[in-house]
Amino acid sequence: MKNKSNPTQHGSNSSQPITAQSNPALQPARLVFTLGLDVDLHFVVTAIQCERGAIALPQKFTRGQLIAWVQKQVAAGHAVHTVYEACGFGYTLHHALVAAGAHSLVTTPMRLNLERRRKNDRSDARELCVRLSRHLEGHAHELKPIRIPTGAEQQRRELGRQREFFKRALRRLENHGRALRIEFEHETLPAGWAGPRKWKQIAPTCSEFVRAQLEPVVAQIRACKARMDQLTTAIESLLSEEKLPRGLGALTVSLLDGEVCDWKRFRGRKAIGSYTGCCPSEHSSGGVQRFGHIDRHGNKHVRVLLVEAVWRLLKYQPHWHARQKYLAKLKHGASLKKKMAVALARQLAIDLWRWRTGRATAVELGWTLNGAAAEASPE
Repeated sequence: MKNKSNPTQHGSNSSQPITAQSNPALQPARLVFTLGLDVDLHFVVTAIQCERGAIALPQKFTRGQLIAWVQKQVAAGHAVHTVYEACGFGYTLHHALVAAGAHSLVTTPMRLNLERRRKNDRSDARELCVRLSRHLEGHAHELKPIRIPTGAEQQRRELGRQREFFKRALRRLENHGRALRIEFEHETLPAGWAGPRKWKQIAPTCSEFVRAQLEPVVAQIRACKARMDQLTTAIESLLSEEKLPRGLGALTVSLLDGEVCDWKRFRGRKAIGSYTGCCPSEHSSGGVQRFGHIDRHGNKHVRVLLVEAVWRLLKYQPHWHARQKYLAKLKHGASLKKKMAVALARQLAIDLWRWRTGRATAVELGWTLNGAAAEASPE
């Protein structure tokens, strides 16, 4: 006798068809796609791996085709993981991939194949796919993902980099004018020679040809200076109401804030120290430990700002704890003093991190604030 309280499918009188919604076992399995991307201006060379299968032959996608492919897989319920190296194209592709539903990573540029002396877009895309697959399996050292700044952070950082661009352009134009006069008149030009007062005195002493060549350069120099002044005012205004240590003006601190983006993103002092690129290189084995010059694996803009700030702090902050620590070595020759400046730059980055995140006050670091004799210690 059949058990009518729990009829089988064959014994059911229902005429409703069997669908994937009514039977989860018939739903397609959720797949994981791993994509290694080598980004170019017009194409993205893509190596694709499905689950743990073989990596397909890398192929070229336009940016629109790649985004459409990702959207199709995500709509089908699959997971898509992508990675590409940080480059001059910014984070536009990353944001587009995230908006399409992919799990996107941007890693630091690296030498992907250490054995073969052969490199092309297809091999790079394949190697990135291999590293991403290992990274997803738990081998975190395979990739070094970078933090993606927000739109506001990118725009603030660009102010400082634009100022640096015009600063270099200004120096190049001034040197071009000096080289021109040296070549044709065997005379040089003083510092700030394109200023209104100095140029008024210099112009009559130049030949007609040299003067005609220098006048357009003078106009460009003045335009660069005007733009630099505008950017400097905009950068300094971001910290106009904050009390800062002597020797660390609003321009320096604001530029550092813009490059770092968020001081709280560093978990410890070693992280911020490594970010500066002022850590010594090392080649050690067994009981032999060898240190060399700094590795420069970090933000070069931050490193330059820190080294410049160190020389000012040595003069205006005599009670800075790091200065007291290296005071004996700073009294040696110029060569050792420059090395100590780099070491102090790394320490300054750590102190700034502690100060900007509220872990220490300026007084605890031995700093004197502008317009304030002391700062209250935290409870």
